[in-house]
Amino acid sequence: MNLVNILIQTIFSQNFIFMRFLGLCPFFGLTNDMDSSIGMGGAVTFVTVMASVVSYFVYYFVLIPFGVEYLQTIAFILTIAVFVQLVEIYLKKMIPNLYKVMGIYLPLITTNCMILGVTLINIQEGYSLMETIVFAFGSSVGFTLAMILMTAIRIRIGNANVPAFFKGAPIVFLAASFIAIAFMGLQGLGG
Repeated sequence: MNLVNILIQTIFSQNFIFMRFLGLCPFFGLTNDMDSSIGMGGAVTFVTVMASVVSYFVYYFVLIPFGVEYLQTIAFILTIAVFVQLVEIYLKKMIPNLYKVMGIYLPLITTNCMILGVTLINIQEGYSLMETIVFAFGSSVGFTLAMILMTAIRIRIGNANVPAFFKGAPIVFLAASFIAIAFMGLQGLGG
C-alpha cells in the first residue's frame, strides 16, 4: 500500500470518527463552535503524529530488544501524555482563550482512544516509519475534517426549527449517523 493510499483511506474511507467510532468524546463535546473544533483538530494532529513517531521508536528500539512488547499500551499512553502536556502548556501560555474553551477536553486527549488506536494500529500493521507518519497524519486530518463537518452541521441545526423531541443530543446523533453513512459510500477509495 503506498503512502497516498494510506493518506486517502485514513482521511475518508477509514475515518476514525465515522468508520471506526473512535475519538467520539471531543467529537460530540467540542463541535459547538468552529474555533474549538479547529483547535482540537490541531492539538490532536500534533499529539497523534508525534506520539506515533516516538511510539514507533519505543516499540522497535526499547520494548522489542528487552522482550517487553506486552507493555506497549502503557508505554504508548505515557508517550501520548507527554505530548498532551506540551500542547496544554503551549496553549495555556500562547492561546489562553482556546485553552479555556477546550476545558476538560484538552487533558482528555491523553485518553483519546483514536490516538492510542493509531499508535497500536501502526505497530499491528507493521508500518514503516514513513507509513506510520502518513497514517498518523491522515487519521488526524480525518478527525479534524469530522470535527469541522459536525460543527458546520450543528451551527445550521442551531438556526433550524427542530421538533422538540429531536432538540439537543438526538438531532446531533442523527446528523452524525447520516455523515457516517455518507462516509461509508467512500469505501474502496484509495485502493
